[in-house]
Amino acid sequence: MTTAPVADRTLGAARISWIQPALRFALLFGLVALVVYFAVASPLFLTAGNLRNILLSSSVLLILAVPQAVLVIMGYVDLSVGSIIGLTGVAMGVQIVDAGWHPLAAMALSLVLGTLAGLVNGVLVAYTRLSPIIVTLGTLQLYRGITEGVRQNPPAGFGDLVGTLGRGALFGIPFAVWISLLVFGLGALFLYRSAAGRHVYAIGVNADAAFLSGVRVRRIPLAFYALIGLAAGIGGILLASRLDSAPPTTLGDGMELNVLTAVLLGGVAFTGGRGTMLGVLLGVLFLGVLSNGMTLTNVPYWAQSITTGAALVIAAGLDELSQRRGTVRRLAARRAA
Repeated sequence: MTTAPVADRTLGAARISWIQPALRFALLFGLVALVVYFAVASPLFLTAGNLRNILLSSSVLLILAVPQAVLVIMGYVDLSVGSIIGLTGVAMGVQIVDAGWHPLAAMALSLVLGTLAGLVNGVLVAYTRLSPIIVTLGTLQLYRGITEGVRQNPPAGFGDLVGTLGRGALFGIPFAVWISLLVFGLGALFLYRSAAGRHVYAIGVNADAAFLSGVRVRRIPLAFYALIGLAAGIGGILLASRLDSAPPTTLGDGMELNVLTAVLLGGVAFTGGRGTMLGVLLGVLFLGVLSNGMTLTNVPYWAQSITTGAALVIAAGLDELSQRRGTVRRLAARRAA
């Protein structure tokens, strides 16, 4: 009498077993489909120059997505990174153009400023237990307001040294891409090869249990808020150097949503406890290819925004479906045991 229910449970588990890998690799399938579609739709898409543009435009996004992914895995988020980019880029420009500082000193100031801005977020979130979304939404406005108050007109003309950083290349690959690959490698090493990397997942799964196990549940998030501020400082320098200008109102504007979209598309759970660096890299490339391909095929900007937003909603839906299937599979396994 128990044969049929056991068979049903086994069949149910079998049905679920192919869904999980399919969801896990959905982004990779989607990325390949995008490349094939845009290669057919535009003869310029697969040219060396355009592929270089995709990597260059994705580099700052990857630099920011790595620390953001670690924060989200821990159950935190930073929505102020776009404004920190604007703040640090304008600070560098003002010091070079108005104050006559050496470019290296101005860039160092921007990195320190970005780190301090991140630390402010980290202290407010990790030590006062305020909501990360509310705190960083507030500092998103705060940092942008400071930026616009410092300088209304964009400083421009930063010299050859800064221009080389933004538009130069090594072995044909832009410096910004090399920097993003370095950040990605360091992030992967931290997450997979260090004890603190394992603690990141523990904090995301259950912060209270992690605390009782001796994990530093406040210092690690604080450190990564500082690191994402530093990453935003690097992003501000690279974007300003590429443009040879630092417009206070638009530099980095909207970058916070692009970063979060790339992280969630990459499979990092917004509820924390789950995510990989490889998934984040795929999420960044997916957005880069999507944006570049739509521009080449003359898709209007408003339609690009709709497409990007739809991609985020679909990714969130697949993530929710994956979590529900995982729960069903675990329950089925317990009943069968």
